[in-house]
Amino acid sequence: MLDFSVTLVITIINIIFLSLILRVILWKPVTKFMTERAKRVQDSIAQAEREKAQAGALLSQYEAKLKNAEAEAEAVMRKARAEAGTEAERIIAESRAAAEQTLANAKKQLEKEHEAAMELFRKEAASLVVAAAGRLVGREINSDDNEQYAAMLLNEASPHAEAGKN
Repeated sequence: MLDFSVTLVITIINIIFLSLILRVILWKPVTKFMTERAKRVQDSIAQAEREKAQAGALLSQYEAKLKNAEAEAEAVMRKARAEAGTEAERIIAESRAAAEQTLANAKKQLEKEHEAAMELFRKEAASLVVAAAGRLVGREINSDDNEQYAAMLLNEASPHAEAGKN
């Protein structure tokens, strides 16, 4: 049969007493520590998820800004190319206008020099005609009157000669 001695009762009391002490001193703090640790882990996971979502949002914003910057850079390049083309056309047009002006001035100068040469030729021809006429007649002819007549004859002959050239 079973022998219930005092030692058994004391041992049972000790075990109950020890389990109560362990429960108060050890079990509650350990469970409290484990609960808090689990809560900290959950908070850390939640914080990591929030930061991950924030990082994703920032990444999206930066990508959008990068796309906008690329689009703006392309627009600036297109605008610069257009302005450069316009400027080149303006410079070419100014150069053509300057060249045409220079050519027109050169033509005017040439015409003036031609007219001056023709006038000199007419005067010399008139003097020669007067001198030749004076030798043929054998006397001196009034040079002023005869130069006017000779110039008039040369002017009448000049348009016919120039028309024949054209």
